[in-house]
Amino acid sequence: MKILECIPTLIMIGLCIAQPAWSGIYAYSAADGTVNLSNVPADSNYVILLPAPQEAMPAAAGPGKPAAEFVNKAQYDMIVAEIARAYGLDGALLHAVISVESRYTPNAVSSKGAVGLMQLMPGTAKQYGVTDSFDPVQNLHGGARHLQYLLKIFNNDISLALAAYNAGEGSVAKHGNRIPPFRETAKYVPQVLGFYQRYQAESL
Repeated sequence: MKILECIPTLIMIGLCIAQPAWSGIYAYSAADGTVNLSNVPADSNYVILLPAPQEAMPAAAGPGKPAAEFVNKAQYDMIVAEIARAYGLDGALLHAVISVESRYTPNAVSSKGAVGLMQLMPGTAKQYGVTDSFDPVQNLHGGARHLQYLLKIFNNDISLALAAYNAGEGSVAKHGNRIPPFRETAKYVPQVLGFYQRYQAESL
């Protein structure tokens, strides 16, 4: 049975979080920007975004040892929860963005110049008063404020806010308030949503 299948502007995370467990998540992005998420790949067009927990654990971790990503996540649980409350955000959503953006690597730098846990571009960092994007706390504050702003201008549509976080709000507006037809963005949005579902389920 499919977990979720809908166009980007109608993605409803609430449909997913009622389930205490989750399986692998697959996605298919159509040419018109439609994104379909499913735990059962209907055909070969679907690609795996998030494997099931037993598949996600690297063999080197060994039995009972969490993957390094989730060890790092635990180190930031308290500060992420605090910052999420400060800006009226769901901590699980912040964690989901961090997981895809940097995998909890505070000194991460992308080829485009994005920096830190939430991969702030220099202009975005300056906009929110972040003087050191490598500082995890400053970076989280800047990223959370930017995400809060995007959710506000896109009427709390999480999928559009995430698309804007990745591709810029102008790109989303230019394409009629739909996920822009960029390969990276079409993959990014369902990836973050998949982690969001996962972290919400873990908190139940």
